[in-house]
Amino acid sequence: MMHEYWLQRGATLLVALIMLVVMTLFALTTFRLGKSSLQIVGNMQQHDQALNSADNAVEEAISSTRFFQNPALVFLPTCGGANVKCYDINGDGKPDVTVALTPSPYCVSAATIPNSSLDLSKPEDLGCATGVTQSFGIVGSASGNSLCANSIWEVNAVATDPVTQASAAVTQGVAVRVSTDAVAAVCP
Repeated sequence: MMHEYWLQRGATLLVALIMLVVMTLFALTTFRLGKSSLQIVGNMQQHDQALNSADNAVEEAISSTRFFQNPALVFLPTCGGANVKCYDINGDGKPDVTVALTPSPYCVSAATIPNSSLDLSKPEDLGCATGVTQSFGIVGSASGNSLCANSIWEVNAVATDPVTQASAAVTQGVAVRVSTDAVAAVCP
């Protein structure tokens, strides 16, 4: 009888130890899953911050006339060279995300606007109009083109967080009416 008593106590102890090991494994698995989920959310947040920074850089670039006047120097060198912009995401005064316009914005195409297509009642068209002299039959005389061209540009921004290595790329096209002199050097 005593032998059965010790056998029952041993079996109970063994079952309790097995349950303790199972509960410990369950707790560790739950901790690791929680940690993985937290890392995934953190990575998504860092990627979103990089993407927002790239979007901001593109918007800032196309809001300036520098992107079609001097595509190699859209952003003045302040934090890492020409066409590089730094953003402080957390407000600590240190750059968190670096965005590079790479390659430099480039003109995809430009088409000179004919004078006949202008509406001289619109201020933006009035500045494009040119007078045409009567010089029929003379080579190189008036072509009927205005002083403006519709140009299409592509702007690429690559944002990188140097600490976490999170990165995002944004490509945006933009149509801009510019003077024919401004696009002559940079558009095909």
